[in-house]
Amino acid sequence: MSSDRSSPSASDGRVLIVDDNRDVLTALRLLLKEHVETVHTATEPSSIPSLLDENAYDAILLDMNFQQDASSGREGFEWLDKIQHIDPQAVVVMITAYGDVDKAVRAMKAGAADFIVKPWTDPELVASVQAAIKLARTRAAVEPDPDTDETDCSAAPPAAPADPPGFEGIIGESEPMQSVFDLIRKVAGTDANVLIQGENGTGKEMVAQAVHRRSNRSGESFVAADLGALSPSIFESELFGHVEGAFTGAEKDRAGRFEAADGGTLFLDEIGNIPMELQKKLLTVLQRREVTRVGDVEARPVDIRLVCATNQPLYDAMNEGDFRQDLLFRINTVEIDLPPLRDRGDDIFRLARHFLRTYAEKYDSPTEGFTEEAKAALKQYHWPGNVRELKHTVERAVILSETSGIGPDDLRFSAPAAEVSSATDDNLDTLNLNDLEQTAVRQALSKHGGNVSRAADELGISRRALYRRIEKYGL
Repeated sequence: MSSDRSSPSASDGRVLIVDDNRDVLTALRLLLKEHVETVHTATEPSSIPSLLDENAYDAILLDMNFQQDASSGREGFEWLDKIQHIDPQAVVVMITAYGDVDKAVRAMKAGAADFIVKPWTDPELVASVQAAIKLARTRAAVEPDPDTDETDCSAAPPAAPADPPGFEGIIGESEPMQSVFDLIRKVAGTDANVLIQGENGTGKEMVAQAVHRRSNRSGESFVAADLGALSPSIFESELFGHVEGAFTGAEKDRAGRFEAADGGTLFLDEIGNIPMELQKKLLTVLQRREVTRVGDVEARPVDIRLVCATNQPLYDAMNEGDFRQDLLFRINTVEIDLPPLRDRGDDIFRLARHFLRTYAEKYDSPTEGFTEEAKAALKQYHWPGNVRELKHTVERAVILSETSGIGPDDLRFSAPAAEVSSATDDNLDTLNLNDLEQTAVRQALSKHGGNVSRAADELGISRRALYRRIEKYGL
């Protein structure tokens, strides 16, 4: 089965939809084709194994109720289990016309990434699919390979291959990562709120999952919400839920992420992107430990362990009045700071060798290792995109390399140090404004080693404006 989930942007996502209602399939295909690259559909769940064997999907939208069982959801749960046996890394979003909180929680506990109720609203569905695609890429970015070892790729294989060194699926032996692992061990068994900080591509969601797996709530739901993908108009509905008739398109009651995570862990990614007017509403829910669905008057108690993540300097944002002090203190009982890849020493080589083996096998390539010049280039590069960028760089190198060893010319970095110098009229290859802006952003990030505050100062824009451009260009 193919396992490539390395596309750099949500628009390149690959989605499989399984539903026995052809009208539903048509509607979903028409909606999602504007947001993803590939949409495959199937009316019979029995076709799932062959489709998964022939294709790699970032997300699978699975109907919970088929003709044999129109309302209980039994078939949907059975096929969810089968999908996970075929591909343990699969990201599945369950769909049903008979949604309720119990089914939502059961689906999350069974391993579903999200839960959508028919009829859906388009923004909610698109946000859920985009979050699923992001989750798939997070899992794939540093996915451990049980059949690999950490010896030099050009050397003879050992008699007994070992797992890549690391912790809870996170590859790494460097001192900064050992500190991260120690913090996870210490905090996981408590119910303390955790704030994970780190640059894009450092693996914040994998750390959140590690905290959950080692917690007393590991048998309950791990529910993720990408706040950066939620527009203000659907923020409350997605997190707190809504009741029938609360707004146009709300044709049924729907549980939010807080209720779905009841008893388990709620992971709020990109929490630094919440507008000020919504920060107060989130704070109120965290203080009272209860949610009120949009359009309802009844508060519902929730018992969740909160883990948040951000790539933004929240203390700076707080000092500038962009982030509430009381909310920051509420979410960061314990902080886990993820080091950028450039500060992880030989972990760069461990990860590079892991990705090389993965893609050499996938593309049936004779590539066996890196030349000394390539190793030096890997170490010298700043890696503004961190582990995610390294993964894409190695995949591209395996495809382009024509020898058994990857050389420096095969490593086509996104922002080579040689290009950091200021652009002039004499060396511009294009006058396209988008291309010029993207080049300027890349160069500023590379020049300042991925430090967003310094890069923003260099560009003469605010951090928030720079983050928008980082997301825009998939950096």
